[in-house]
Amino acid sequence: MGILTVFLDKLTNLRDEDGFGRSDPYVKFHLEQDNMVFDKNYGRQTSSTKNNRLNPVYGETFTFGGVPTMNNMVLHIRVWDSDIGIGTDDKLGECTVKLENMGLSEEPKEHVQKIDEKNGGWFSKDARIHLQLSYKEDEE
Repeated sequence: MGILTVFLDKLTNLRDEDGFGRSDPYVKFHLEQDNMVFDKNYGRQTSSTKNNRLNPVYGETFTFGGVPTMNNMVLHIRVWDSDIGIGTDDKLGECTVKLENMGLSEEPKEHVQKIDEKNGGWFSKDARIHLQLSYKEDEE
């Protein structure tokens, strides 16, 4: 078994789409082994919310334990806009990182990926998520 570490550095180039002020983005991570049948869930984690930010800097670390291998492993990422009051938060965009062929090791590896637009283009076409990823196998 091993530990996947995800360092959320920042989001860049978010479009200002909130009706009242700027977006208040936060990020949800879901680690999953994407098998043909019987996908296996390895956990979900959520970042803090950055109020009124179009280029929020997080500097937050998330760990997913009990991960047996990087085979078929994917990290689903969704970016949300926190809304105050009645209603639900707005999903701004998402992306998926396929971890299997990244050659992850204990040394963090930088990864920048485009965030796909949802709900009519909440992000600019250049919106990106900036991560550092590492995987350490437990010593037995």
